[in-house]
Amino acid sequence: MSPTDGNEETLKGWRRFEELLREFYVAPYRRTFGRARRDQDDLFMLMVFAESLGVPNPVGWYTLELMPLLYEQFHDWHRRMGLEHSPLDDIRCC
Repeated sequence: MSPTDGNEETLKGWRRFEELLREFYVAPYRRTFGRARRDQDDLFMLMVFAESLGVPNPVGWYTLELMPLLYEQFHDWHRRMGLEHSPLDDIRCC
């Protein structure tokens, strides 16, 4: 056993302690950060699909190319917004 083996074990112990301490401080805020991110994503989806929903959108031309990228998430979004079925004629997801 070399003298560095003890140092490596001590270093691993301190790293584990650091991970646990970070988790202790971050855990209470994880849900809040998740909710804030979901709210931002919902607003972004509304901005992208606003023209299709009949809401005037000043940036509609710029968000038009994002629609195909967000089609997969559209079903979850409109269900989260409380809409039973897709409000768009062109998108039949349920």
